Amino acid sequence: MHAFAPILRFGRRAGGSVWRAPAVCGRGSSMPDFTFTRLAYESGDWDVVDQRMPSNLLDSLVAYTTLDVAPRERVTALASEELFESHFCYLSGHRLVQFSERERTNFEAFVRRGGFVFVDDCNHDIDGLFAKSFEEQMKVCFGPEALRKLPNTHPLYSAFFRFEKGPPTTSFELNGWGDDLVHDYLKAVEINGRIGVLYSNKDYGCEWDYDFRNKRFLAEDNTKFGVNIVLHSLLQ
Repeated sequence: MHAFAPILRFGRRAGGSVWRAPAVCGRGSSMPDFTFTRLAYESGDWDVVDQRMPSNLLDSLVAYTTLDVAPRERVTALASEELFESHFCYLSGHRLVQFSERERTNFEAFVRRGGFVFVDDCNHDIDGLFAKSFEEQMKVCFGPEALRKLPNTHPLYSAFFRFEKGPPTTSFELNGWGDDLVHDYLKAVEINGRIGVLYSNKDYGCEWDYDFRNKRFLAEDNTKFGVNIVLHSLLQ
């Protein structure tokens, strides 16, 4: 296992100003700036959720930034040593989250060594099985008070596009299947002032789970917030 070494690269904001993005990886400058890594974990249904979302988000990164993006998502077992070859990981599902001992050890080590995990609850329900069990795992890994509400003034919301009201609402939050609430916050585990785990009950994965070519029919591209999440994970 190794720590992550920053590599400076250049990109351009949507408005034209230059920004400098540290692509965090441990494998040398020949690797892409960004790879979307989906985490496979033994207890969950990670393999049946948000199957088109990664391609959609990767398309947006290519459209709005000059990041060198790996063209396909990578699936990595949370219990595997290959986890530590990633920087940005995605974890989602509907069911129980009950990490094995190895999964729990790897999750905590990955976050503490500089990794970033975006966790999205497909149930969009703070009282649902995924939410309760995942939050319990975070207490075990990082302590009972580690997962906290993220203020809507956090730099995440202006990392690229500006979201003055905090996390954008999804169409799934009031569809009657979750807790029937619009969540006006995200939660995070922060390590030394850096987000290590970004946690959403808003079901962004399903919101962005459509063929990227259909974005042209939207009045506003709803994957823009995903661009913020990725760039903040690289810039912080």
